[in-house]
Amino acid sequence: MGIFGNAFTGWHLIAILAIVLLLFGAPKLPALAKSIGQSMKIFKNEIKTDKEETDKRDAEATPVFTADPPAGMPVKGAGEPDHKTEK
Repeated sequence: MGIFGNAFTGWHLIAILAIVLLLFGAPKLPALAKSIGQSMKIFKNEIKTDKEETDKRDAEATPVFTADPPAGMPVKGAGEPDHKTEK
C-alpha cells in the first residue's frame, strides 16, 4: 500500500516530481520549498496562538446568573408596581 492507499504508487510520485521539475525548473525549486516552509511555519504559529487565546478565554471565570437576587437587594413583591406614579 502506498501513501494514499492504492491510489498512488512509487512510480506515480516519481512522475509527479518529474512534472513539477519540468514546470518550475531546477533553479526555482529551492525557493518554492523555502516559501512552502515559511507558509507552514506561519500556519503553525497561528494555530498555536489561537489555541492559547482559546485556552485563556476558557480559563476565565464566567458569570453565573441565578433567579435569586444578591443578598440585601430589595425584592419586588407580586402586587407591587414596577414604578411609582405621582398623584
